[in-house]
Amino acid sequence: MSGVTHEYMEQYLRELIPKREGILQELEKFGEENKVPIIQKEGAKFLEFMVSMKQPKKILELGTAIGYSSILMANSVNDHVKITTVERDENMVKIAQENIKKYGYKDKINIIEGDCLEVLENLQDKFDIIFMDAGKGHYNHFLPHCLRLLADDGIIIADNVLFRGMVASNELVKRRKITIVKRMRTYLEMVSKDESLITSVIPMGDGIAITKRRKN
Repeated sequence: MSGVTHEYMEQYLRELIPKREGILQELEKFGEENKVPIIQKEGAKFLEFMVSMKQPKKILELGTAIGYSSILMANSVNDHVKITTVERDENMVKIAQENIKKYGYKDKINIIEGDCLEVLENLQDKFDIIFMDAGKGHYNHFLPHCLRLLADDGIIIADNVLFRGMVASNELVKRRKITIVKRMRTYLEMVSKDESLITSVIPMGDGIAITKRRKN
């Protein structure tokens, strides 16, 4: 159980989600067998829905891992999408590159190897969707750059914002996770209290926050 919702709720919601087939099923199996964390099933379905509805032309992803979320998003959108995804783990970059090439997404997905914050500082493009799924203790540091890079009508989707329920309850906080929890709380306060933004936090999976700018 993630610690965000009751176990019986999670079980019921997961049973409603059809099992993946083909590419995504293979990647889910690889992630499970090799203990590589990928977005939870509920979160993946939500991400797929948002991308399918938004039909973005440019997506920025922070945290590539094996390429699961990138391929999921590429599958959910038109043929003209360009996804830039950032990963600092050299081994993950190699695996993701192999998967992207193997499944025919080389023209849609570009991996930048490096630290997310350093890469963000040097990016100048505008993105319709920014998906945060890396460096859980650094979302608050990523945010100013993400807002600079976000298209006027773009959305930021941040995963794991409730961090196993610890962000919402001091009783659940483990000592070695205190810094991450404090910084994630800072992130949620930043996006919730900024009057120029609209944010909704959904207790799904490990917690998802969606942020967009208010219209003038």
